[in-house]
Amino acid sequence: MQTDPLADFLTSIRNASRAAKSEVRVPWSRMRSDVAHILKNEGYVLEVEKVSDKEAKAGKPELRLKLRGAGKTRAITQITRISKPGRRQYVGAQEIPRVLGGMGISVISTPRGVMAGHQAKKQNLGGELLLTVY
Repeated sequence: MQTDPLADFLTSIRNASRAAKSEVRVPWSRMRSDVAHILKNEGYVLEVEKVSDKEAKAGKPELRLKLRGAGKTRAITQITRISKPGRRQYVGAQEIPRVLGGMGISVISTPRGVMAGHQAKKQNLGGELLLTVY
């Protein structure tokens, strides 16, 4: 039983990055897909693709991510879940943290969808602080 599917997704990415894997496959969900597309738009992931039912191993749709940088030059050095099921973290538009002095990103779930922290700040939106990446 998965209590936090987003944390499992981040752990898969973290483990693949540390093991110098170029590709990760995880079960598809809309939240995972949204977060993966943000990582792609910000340059941490090269490609995001939803694998159809026929190609997937378990017969269920999967999300395939091609990670940027293999070996010692990883693009993702740290990916951390902030808001957890036991303790949700909400921030206002002015409270969105700068990650690593602007070198990393935060991902926020807003009323207008999941977006990077700097986009939410421009649109003056707050929400649930999901994760940080650098």
